[in-house]
Amino acid sequence: MVLVNYRVVGVVLLLLTAGTGVAGASSVGTDGSTEENRLRQTGVQTQAQAQCDYTKVYNQTIDSVVAVRTESGLGSGFAYAVSENNSTSHVVTNAHVVGESNSVVVQFARGESKLGTVVGRDKRSDLAVVRVNETPAYVESLPVAESPPDRGARVAALGSPFGFEETITHGIVSGTNRSMPTTRGFAVPNVVQTDAPINPGNSGGPLVTCGGDVVGVNTAGISASRGENIGFAISASLIERVVPSLVRTGEYKYSYLGVAVTETTPPLASANGLNSTEGVYVTSTVPGTPAADTLRETREYRRVGGFTVPVGGDVIVAVDGRQIQSPEDLSSYLVTETQPGETVTLTVVRDGERRQVNVTLAERPEPRSG
Repeated sequence: MVLVNYRVVGVVLLLLTAGTGVAGASSVGTDGSTEENRLRQTGVQTQAQAQCDYTKVYNQTIDSVVAVRTESGLGSGFAYAVSENNSTSHVVTNAHVVGESNSVVVQFARGESKLGTVVGRDKRSDLAVVRVNETPAYVESLPVAESPPDRGARVAALGSPFGFEETITHGIVSGTNRSMPTTRGFAVPNVVQTDAPINPGNSGGPLVTCGGDVVGVNTAGISASRGENIGFAISASLIERVVPSLVRTGEYKYSYLGVAVTETTPPLASANGLNSTEGVYVTSTVPGTPAADTLRETREYRRVGGFTVPVGGDVIVAVDGRQIQSPEDLSSYLVTETQPGETVTLTVVRDGERRQVNVTLAERPEPRSG
């Protein structure tokens, strides 16, 4: 996401939820109870539970949301960990926000600005960590959600879009476990899709639930010319996997299988004599990788029902007993559940038979620059 390098001071956008009222008369039952009122009240309570008090969410979280400034522009971030006496804090933001900078200016919600040191960045997850000394006393770490959000759950995105500091927008979780392509030849796995507006400058800010838990780090939005109300955030599970490593060592090492896969469609299943469309089909393997020594890739192509489909490759249906139904399932499991050097057990379908093969994962090579 493009950063903005101008600033608008003192603008706070609040989205307020309207109260719900019930109008009309109620009928009284023969036992003296107001059954209609009771039913209406139950409906009001149910509706209230489904609503989200965004003013409360804003007040609960905004002191922990920051603006992150570099020579090239502005992004956002949030306090991930704060020491007991606030002497030191670690702020999470996007890797593309800090770029190649070693230091940034971190501006807190009540106006204080501190110089922060970039202690780690990971381009693959688009996450970075900034250490700040002498953190303001009112700043607390925001809790990161322990489980992925439900689709349809209400969320709020906080940050500084277009330089409008301390802004809140809202929406719902549109999808989870998405794969977000980048311009550097790889996709970020396990991201959250939302219709909450995410604009330039929002990058690095938190996507939070109605309870104030972080379910993602805002990272990209698709412009209206390409799609309407489609934004992405790095998932909580990826945050909790990558950020502690960035704090400790400044980097995160990814497991590498070395395989390209695709969904098992009905034409592909038919061409390969499969009884179902479960799993992901191995289209190719990278020479010299664990997959190349273990898995079978495409041998030829055939036309089936008007589609050209690959034939002869393995179908991965599970990893360590975890069912795999999509390429996103496979990449998310490798990123969030494994480390280089670990051995995983793949359940594959080959020549119509299920079998298990063990693969020792390598370390993923660095992405190309650009």
